[in-house]
Amino acid sequence: MGLRINDTVPNLTVETDHGTIELHDWIGDSWAILFSHPKDFTPVCTTEFGAVAQLADEWEKRGTKVIGVSVDGVEDHKKWKGDIETFGGAKAGFPIIADDGLEVSKAFDMLPADAYLPDGRTPADSATVRSVFIIGPDKQLKLSMTYPMTVGRNFAEVLRALDGLQMSIGKGVATPANWNVGDDVIIPATVSDEDATAKFGSFNKILPYLRTTKAPE
Repeated sequence: MGLRINDTVPNLTVETDHGTIELHDWIGDSWAILFSHPKDFTPVCTTEFGAVAQLADEWEKRGTKVIGVSVDGVEDHKKWKGDIETFGGAKAGFPIIADDGLEVSKAFDMLPADAYLPDGRTPADSATVRSVFIIGPDKQLKLSMTYPMTVGRNFAEVLRALDGLQMSIGKGVATPANWNVGDDVIIPATVSDEDATAKFGSFNKILPYLRTTKAPE
């Protein structure tokens, strides 16, 4: 059974190019994004790591740490970062987990269906799928996305989803389709009109169950 929304993520101790990390300690009081890749020195993954590196200031603004996962070893990760920085034009300052034993890939259910043998083992050439996990300061999974090996991820969407989570969690609102920072938010249907007025002031009632209001500060 894979991780589900609101599950506490495994507190694994992992080796990275930044040294040994215990995941829960590393997350601390921050938000965190864990993103996996099948292998170092591969084309799609290099473009993605470059995109993550370019967004370093945006992650920091949102109090969010990022960490990569790949099945190769620490020394390969260190060498690969040279290619990542050449492509992306930005320092890849985040750690990359050396998941050569597939411990993280299995714990986060990041292997494709054909990676498992009938007896439950995994073949040596199994490839970790390219997943994104957004984790809250409470160490719980808030959102996950999984892509096939051939389709590069849109990290602008990962950033938008992170903004939506940080807006909605703890503020009693939801975000509509295509929401971006500064747009109106949705008042949950469980909140009465009277309570909505008391909490949010004026709002726009589009449908009996669909009401929007300015995003709370």
